[in-house]
Amino acid sequence: MSAVTTTVPVVAPEVRTRVRRRRRLSPGRRLPAARLVGPVLLLAVWSAASAAGRLDPAAIPAPWTVVRTGVHLWTAGTLPTDILTSLERAGYGFAIGLVAGVALALAAGLSRVGEALIDGTVNLNRAIPTLGLIPLFILWLGIGESFKVAIIAIVVYIPIYLNTHAALAGIDHRFVELAEVQGLSRFAFVRQIVIPGALPGFFVGLRLGVTGSWLGLVVLEQINATSGLGYMMFQAQNYGQSDVILVGLVVYGVFGLASDSAVRLIERRVLSWRRTLSS
Repeated sequence: MSAVTTTVPVVAPEVRTRVRRRRRLSPGRRLPAARLVGPVLLLAVWSAASAAGRLDPAAIPAPWTVVRTGVHLWTAGTLPTDILTSLERAGYGFAIGLVAGVALALAAGLSRVGEALIDGTVNLNRAIPTLGLIPLFILWLGIGESFKVAIIAIVVYIPIYLNTHAALAGIDHRFVELAEVQGLSRFAFVRQIVIPGALPGFFVGLRLGVTGSWLGLVVLEQINATSGLGYMMFQAQNYGQSDVILVGLVVYGVFGLASDSAVRLIERRVLSWRRTLSS
């Protein structure tokens, strides 16, 4: 009975060295709460500099002073009212801008006629500084809430439109041809090809729109407003209350970071089928 011999492949030493030295080029696993590392580090530096007396308390109060001021404003009832007012303005403007941006992007991305009518107009609007439209909108809509919501809606819809339209324009034409060969209806084509192809660009525009709504709000609330975080900060400027101004900035920053994180979370859930560098 003959023995069975197995042949072990011989690997050259340089090949083994090259395999061992292969480096991972991806960023690696996602760190838990990684986006909070930067703010926490900034807070630590701020606290250390304040405790060491390196910062002028009149210009940049210590973090604990800002916290005490925020607690006082909250218990007095002024801060909750201003926050709710700001959230309402930002919410209305964001909702209008979101609907307008998506609707215009679909109309321009799915029709040559729509693109001819819409794309140039939106890009012209983009070239005009949005905050420069404030005097004109005050003449049109008055100095109440309407013009504030309208300006926020413009700030929001432009990035949503631009990124969604660019994603639609970037859909591979072979998918369109495949849909035509399969005999898909217009609705099925939009649902199975257009929406999945446009979602990555839409979420980029959505993040920019969320940030833009807060950036526009801080300016608008200083124009003939009687409430809101921007109004609170403007009044604090008149009285030299830098701690109140910092309270407003911290609230804006927290809301901006929280809303952006919420959009990123939704994006990861909706686009979980993608294998990207960040995932």
